Amino acid sequence: METADFLQILDREGRALGAAALEAGLDAEVPTCPGWRVRDLLRHTGTVHRWASGIVADATTAPHPFPDPPALDGTELTTWYRDGHRRLVDTLGSAPRNLTCWTFHPAPVPSPLAFWLRRQAHETTVHRYDAEAARGGPASPITSDFAVDGIDELLRGFHARSRSRLRTEEPKVVRVRALDADAAWTVRLSPQPPVTEPGALSEATAELAGPADELYLALWNRKPVPKATGDLELIHLWRTNSGI
Repeated sequence: METADFLQILDREGRALGAAALEAGLDAEVPTCPGWRVRDLLRHTGTVHRWASGIVADATTAPHPFPDPPALDGTELTTWYRDGHRRLVDTLGSAPRNLTCWTFHPAPVPSPLAFWLRRQAHETTVHRYDAEAARGGPASPITSDFAVDGIDELLRGFHARSRSRLRTEEPKVVRVRALDADAAWTVRLSPQPPVTEPGALSEATAELAGPADELYLALWNRKPVPKATGDLELIHLWRTNSGI
């Protein structure tokens, strides 16, 4: 996918998140984020947006700690969220393509700006789904190519970090497969952080599979994996320890 695609998705998904939050009401529970209400979702996502836009705008090259969300509520909170989302879209849209700044996971991307466009598009899409879950009714669709990209970012980015809890005492292999997109990944588990390679190997002892959009949400712990087969203990470990 191109950077312009991610910017368009970020713009659309952020606005859809705000609209769903308004329909649900700030006190509504978010079933996909146990313990959260919609106000918590807006505080978190709005803080992420301002954090990311600050890193890009200031071309920050050192690790930048994530700030605490503000104690805003009511109309002040919804306005703050919308303003922060707009600032993020404008900042990423006007940033120089040769920008140098800090990034925080190793998923392959062509540039730091591409990293932040991709990361914020997926961050906002997942939380848009949360807001729509709180509102009730059908969720907005996620295209197959975007879902495949998000699975790739999750497996080769987040789960490649030292903090990933997807570890096994003995080497194990999990295959992740999008059934409608001809896309698959081989995830090698060990006492070290997982190593993911594009492509499917027949030696896998467990498989997580499904349509790309459903698999994307499942791997982000928003819904059950459509089809999980093979080593039951390994599947249980994934379900238990794969949260980000």
